[in-house]
Amino acid sequence: MFSNTFPDKAKIAEIVANQLLEIKAVHFNATEPYKFASGMMSPVYIDCRKLISYPRIRSAVMDFAAATIMSEAGFEQFDCIAGGETAGIPFAAFLAERLGLPMIYVRKKPKGHGRNAQIEGELREGSRVLVIEDLTTAGGSMFTFIEAIRAAGCTVDHGIALFYYGIFSDAEKRFANGKVELHYLATWHDVLAAATKKQSFDEATLASVKAFLDAPLEWSGKHGGVSELPGQ
Repeated sequence: MFSNTFPDKAKIAEIVANQLLEIKAVHFNATEPYKFASGMMSPVYIDCRKLISYPRIRSAVMDFAAATIMSEAGFEQFDCIAGGETAGIPFAAFLAERLGLPMIYVRKKPKGHGRNAQIEGELREGSRVLVIEDLTTAGGSMFTFIEAIRAAGCTVDHGIALFYYGIFSDAEKRFANGKVELHYLATWHDVLAAATKKQSFDEATLASVKAFLDAPLEWSGKHGGVSELPGQ
């Protein structure tokens, strides 16, 4: 169970950013940018799945997640924790254990055979569900899971991402319009601050990453990617 300690939110962000750098989950490459499924080019990439392989760091991160939810949402606000397929599943299990709550997981779409289930585990109608993902960019995948849970007759007013891009204004609009409060531990701005302090990358790379974070779609367009996200 969670130890009920509540570090300052800024301190949590700083520690998590340093932990992600420590396990080399953070990748900066301005000369050969990463191309995302959306067609956007980016000098930054993060692999939060690596957290599951580092028990001490994983434990600290999940304690921070529990502290964040309890301090920002409340102690008795949820009946169940839901993880999204696939990256959210282990983190849902870790968080459910800490908060002493049942866990379910949600597929991106019904599996197409057997019971044709999209939600696995026992989800009681009317349950108040917290959805967790390892990261969210603009909220698209999280809302796929939220909508499935709501369609099952349950309530989702909160979501948590261990890492939130924090660079797209449309993400804030999506969560506001979807009536979901997003909680998170760290953003790209936190990681850039930590990487700059630790001098984890050369100055030119850090400058390019900052330019991207300040204007991601403009940076993408100048580097051969889309200058607006699909559907916008």
